[in-house]
Amino acid sequence: MGKNGYLPLFETRPARGLVFFRSYAASIFIGICFICFHRVSYFPVTERWVWVGMFVAELWFSFYFFITVIVKWNPVFRSTFKDRLSSRYEEEELPGVDIFVCTADPRLEPPTMVVSTVLSVMAYDYPPHKLSVYLSDDGCSDLTFYALLEASVFAQLWLPFCRKLKVEPTSPEAYFQTTPEPVDDAFMANEWLIIKKTYEDMKIRIESMTRLGKVPADIRKEHKGFDEWDFVVSRHDHPSILQILIDGRGPNAIDIEGKALPTLVYLAREKRPQIHHNFKAGALNALIRISSRISNAPFVLNVDCDMHSNNSKAIRDALCFFLDEENGREIGYVQYPQTFGNLTKNEIYGSLRVVMKLELAGFDGNGGPCYIGTGCVHRRESLCRMKYSKELVVEWKAMKYDRKIIEKASSIEGNCKALASCTYEENTPWGKEMGVKYGCVVEDILTGICIQSRGWRSVFLTPQREAFLGMVPTTLLDTLVQHKRWAEGDFQIFLSKLCPFVYGCQNMPLKLQLSYCIYLLWVPNCFATLYYVFVPSFCLLKGISLFPKISSSWGIPYLYVIVVHRVHSLVEFVWLGGTVRGWLNEQRMWMFKRTTSYFFAAIDNILKLCGFSKSAFIITGKVADDDVNRRYKQESMEFGTSSPMFTALATLALFNLFGLVVVGTNKAINDDARIKVFDIFGFQILLCCVLVFVNLPIYQGMFFRKDSGMG
Repeated sequence: MGKNGYLPLFETRPARGLVFFRSYAASIFIGICFICFHRVSYFPVTERWVWVGMFVAELWFSFYFFITVIVKWNPVFRSTFKDRLSSRYEEEELPGVDIFVCTADPRLEPPTMVVSTVLSVMAYDYPPHKLSVYLSDDGCSDLTFYALLEASVFAQLWLPFCRKLKVEPTSPEAYFQTTPEPVDDAFMANEWLIIKKTYEDMKIRIESMTRLGKVPADIRKEHKGFDEWDFVVSRHDHPSILQILIDGRGPNAIDIEGKALPTLVYLAREKRPQIHHNFKAGALNALIRISSRISNAPFVLNVDCDMHSNNSKAIRDALCFFLDEENGREIGYVQYPQTFGNLTKNEIYGSLRVVMKLELAGFDGNGGPCYIGTGCVHRRESLCRMKYSKELVVEWKAMKYDRKIIEKASSIEGNCKALASCTYEENTPWGKEMGVKYGCVVEDILTGICIQSRGWRSVFLTPQREAFLGMVPTTLLDTLVQHKRWAEGDFQIFLSKLCPFVYGCQNMPLKLQLSYCIYLLWVPNCFATLYYVFVPSFCLLKGISLFPKISSSWGIPYLYVIVVHRVHSLVEFVWLGGTVRGWLNEQRMWMFKRTTSYFFAAIDNILKLCGFSKSAFIITGKVADDDVNRRYKQESMEFGTSSPMFTALATLALFNLFGLVVVGTNKAINDDARIKVFDIFGFQILLCCVLVFVNLPIYQGMFFRKDSGMG
């Protein structure tokens, strides 16, 4: 029981197996010390610069290992007591929650997917009149607006159905794909079929409009909101469009059972070609302002349009942290892990499994997880530049939701449009000290750093049932481009005045500042990795040895560090729910990303510093054609689109194959002293073999595959 007499609403427990991990880390550190001593002691007279390069690369790997150890040294896991929350607060006493869903392109993010996400968050197990759902449409598409109109009608059926059957997940698309028809109750089975047919009919109508590319005139006449598109020149040139489709304040916002519906709002903020709109960060800031005028809930949840709710109690989980009487008031945001529903069994393009299940828990143990841009519940005050202090008391109970209509929806729409204009933020703190940060393609990481630097804590929660399920890219190129954007933005933060070591030095613990380096320094990893991938094979061709002899005792530290480090990685991956083959795919993608995504991100950062290029936010496609989906499910890599990244991968793959086959095999067969040759070049030959194995999908694509996935 806490000091104030209340039982805590959440508990924190350390990870298991820390003694094993710390012993492993200590042994690797000792091995690294021996390797460094060998590099310094056996400095060659000739080829010294190649030797120095190897030593510098190994020093970088050692430093990055040190950062990784800091992150994983003391991970913590949290659990909540929702029953205590329910017993302590009546339904009417719970605070309001605003939910932001962002979409930007109806071609890459289909309207059917968007509305399924919207419906999933509308159906949370939470007082509906305390929920307000805002959809930001940066594509300014009347197709998306039409889909949301359809969803606002379907919600009148869907929400009662979810309450009655305790539906999980509350996304209709995901639910009907994964849940069979109930057969033990004829009445419920009939209702299940009716709701499913109604949803499928709605989906067919939306998809028909999407294929048509426009909303027919007869349908446009049915809702005044379509009149707004008469003033739209293009998706990049239009005024603000704001429509309150369900006004949760009014008595008419009810479902078929007479229960209240959440507020539902559509927003397409103003855009003009000559004014920079700041991508997703600008959309979120517009939503913060608009929502403060319409509902002004003290807590804000933001999700991507492809991340449907998979746990209807996620909001109650988050509130267990914010409303805890002893420790809740210092918490600025609660971050859920980003999990995915379309992963293949062996995760062909890798996953964020270790990042989301272990590294963010390590951040939490070091002071609080970073903000990853989605699946996060914020305290509104922490977003709006308020600094934390022990004297701060937020009277969220005073923000009770009044269902009496104070102002008509049409009047609110007109008054709020100015808040979403493209000139509203001029000469204001928005994007600088207030709201989501601008000037970086990873606005989420930057915003989290700024919130933590103002004294707020953050917590990481992994509930037993995943809170959200998103979608991973289904092609290799999309995966590499996505990681290029992340790496580029992260390194941009490291080089800026908002680097944690500068901006957060007063309120952020040093171990948390160091933890951020695990992502902020992705880009420099490319140089050490490229050196290790290219130079040892090149030196093998030239007959230059870069490692100790296999028979030498100095080879033991190298062998120990490499083998034990990879075995630990495998055990960790499998412990977190992965497969052995999935781990192999993860290692492959680890190398692919370091030799392409991070390298091209480094080039872009250099060009930006020289003033030759600007940041660009690239939307990852959420849909693919049937052939691509089939190959993805079969775990066959997709090389369909040409790219400089594929050129780099193919070049490195062929070079290592040449080094192994032409030189390694030739010497092993023709040299009378082949045992001596292997003794001298054994480590380089083994490294070359590993690189060839990693690149097997590249060789398969170049020499054997003939399907359309090869372009």
